[in-house]
Amino acid sequence: MSLVAPPGWPREVRPPDAPRWEDTAVAWLLDLCPPDYRTRPVLRRHAVVLARFAVLHVEASVAATKRGLSEARAELRDVAEPDVVEAAVEVFLAEDARLAGVRRAVGLVEEALRGRRYRARL
Repeated sequence: MSLVAPPGWPREVRPPDAPRWEDTAVAWLLDLCPPDYRTRPVLRRHAVVLARFAVLHVEASVAATKRGLSEARAELRDVAEPDVVEAAVEVFLAEDARLAGVRRAVGLVEEALRGRRYRARL
């Protein structure tokens, strides 16, 4: 059997059906989520439930980043120098790009935990 992970799969998570792949998925998903999630037994014992929580958490972070980006210049211009405001905008842009990749990765892991398997393409 060939173990396949699609493009965008997180490097911290073993491919679906590899030995202990779900353990690596749970560890990675918990790292994405607020620390309090580690104290919730249902999230630690049910990987697919944790994945759903992680997807929603990442999506909320995406929304917050987009809002921050859209408001940065107006909200910060009276409290920071223009170069600092532009630096903050650059941080929001970088975070938006990073989170796009994280959102794809967490979605792929959730799909795999729900039973989806991937095939290598030629």
